[in-house]
Amino acid sequence: MSEVLSPARIALVGNPNSGKTALFNALTGSRQKVANYAGVTVERKEGSVVSPAGHALSILDLPGTYSLRARSPDEVVTRDAVLGRLAGEVPPEIVICVADATNLRLVLRLALELKQVGRPMVLALNMYDIAQRQGLRIDLEGLSREIGAPIVTTVATRKRGIEDLLSQVDALIAEGRLAGENTWREPTAAEIRQAHAEAQRLVRAYVRPPEHPDTWTGRIDSVLLHPIGGLVILLGLLFLMFQAVFTWATPAMDGIEAAFGALAVFVGDYIPNPLLHSLISDGLIAGVGSVLVFLPQILILFFFIIMLEDLGYMSRAAFLMDKIMGGAGLHGRAFIPLLSSFACAIPGIMSTRVIDNKRDRLTTILVAPLMTCSARIPVYTLIIGAFIPNTKVWGVFSLQGLVMFGLYAAGILSALAVSFVIRRIFWRSAVEPFLMELPTYKLPEPMNVLRNLGLRAKIFINRAGRIILPLMILIWVLSTFPYPPEGATAPAIDYSFAGIIGHAIQPLLAPIGFNWQMSIALVPGMAAREVAVATLGTVYAVGDAENNVGALATTLSGHWSLATGLSFLVWYVFAPQCAPTLGVVKRETNSWIWPTVMFAYMVTLAYAASFIVYHTAVALGAG
Repeated sequence: MSEVLSPARIALVGNPNSGKTALFNALTGSRQKVANYAGVTVERKEGSVVSPAGHALSILDLPGTYSLRARSPDEVVTRDAVLGRLAGEVPPEIVICVADATNLRLVLRLALELKQVGRPMVLALNMYDIAQRQGLRIDLEGLSREIGAPIVTTVATRKRGIEDLLSQVDALIAEGRLAGENTWREPTAAEIRQAHAEAQRLVRAYVRPPEHPDTWTGRIDSVLLHPIGGLVILLGLLFLMFQAVFTWATPAMDGIEAAFGALAVFVGDYIPNPLLHSLISDGLIAGVGSVLVFLPQILILFFFIIMLEDLGYMSRAAFLMDKIMGGAGLHGRAFIPLLSSFACAIPGIMSTRVIDNKRDRLTTILVAPLMTCSARIPVYTLIIGAFIPNTKVWGVFSLQGLVMFGLYAAGILSALAVSFVIRRIFWRSAVEPFLMELPTYKLPEPMNVLRNLGLRAKIFINRAGRIILPLMILIWVLSTFPYPPEGATAPAIDYSFAGIIGHAIQPLLAPIGFNWQMSIALVPGMAAREVAVATLGTVYAVGDAENNVGALATTLSGHWSLATGLSFLVWYVFAPQCAPTLGVVKRETNSWIWPTVMFAYMVTLAYAASFIVYHTAVALGAG
């Protein structure tokens, strides 16, 4: 028996929407680590598990692909990882090909290509419970014999078949067949058609049509994919999402605000030193608290996105938006990266790797930050709360929620307009047709939803600790020192470093109605958009230990005009107030040219839009 490396490396390969990541989670649980592949920006997920026979296994979750004939950056990584071409990566010793048991045609073509690579393979028929409910009959023995690989049925979301899958891996290790002859080569168009025909032959020979076909998917799609009715439903869902962000989150936000207020009072009672008291209360508590209070709103937004994605609706939404986006010069596959950018532009930009054409991908990258990410929610909520009354429209809808919806719509429309200009003026080329496999509808797994929400909460809280906390200490120092001279009549903060910096850059922003406090808030806000709220809280809260977001909104409404507040809102619709996003653009494009172009055009848009809004509002008497 040949010696087996410890741990043995197992690669999960499969089509998108096959449940591959769910299988990876079922196999590895919490024993996972995420990084990037050396030299590229594609995410690398690896986990560990011990097999029933006691073998240590290292499981690698590769990006979804339909073929080893790679066309996108994600598919290139999968192909090169399987073929052992990635620098610094050890080739996998066993490949687990993950298939959606209800849709075998495409994955069988991939499985035939994987067999040519010469590595031992196990075919995992995932979502087998759905296939059984549909009465789908698969001749597992015949199909296994035909493709020359063992077949295991799994239900990853319920951890069914996991032991059987690991036992098959054990059997391959015991046989010592960890490498064979690699006969795979780049197929020609004729060979691709031949492989496709072979996959169809296997399906006809070994898969009987379902006795209880999934007619519900067709019935639901007839409504949700209607060219008019489907768009109305999609807009209704988005509208509900933004209303919920304001109305559902209020009790939890009030509770968080009260907790930080009580903490500030507690600190005031036990820390008599004025300077230390100011640092902790006005710098740390007021600063971090003014950001964490928006966690409920961010989780509500993610709840909708996760539920719709798990349900299988996201690909339908992309299909509905394809014609609209194609008219603006965007590829249909751009919808999901842009929708992801509502949560954060960074994963949205990274997910553009699924777009094959380089120009289509670059166009999507350039407009993704115009989507209203969750980091803007604290800014929007603060300004809307300060200047927009909390009243009902037609007795049903929140006026504040309608304004929030308008800000999101402004981001979407501006992204379409910018992409139209890019593709019609600078890059005149046809947009490639949009082809996508629509998954069947599935009820979201509650544990999966909770796990993803917990992950998002952890990321946001870590962000508050890593980025916001140090910045708040810095802002407090800048806002406190140096002390005013004896007999000074102006407020103490005017003599501080923050005041000096703010007054220095304020003339540049005066034409759009910004005062010096707003000017200084933009500088640390480049690290993370939501820091602007904490900065305003720190600047306006110096000497006021009990300040909270509600009090800050009241303070702003007393110091700013409506025209100024609207100008600040519009600035945040367009401005590139996020240095990490610019860094990711540089990594994805491997050039400083495109982040520079992005920064320049977004600042120009922000300044021009704020100028127009401010002066229009002043002319209408809101100054």
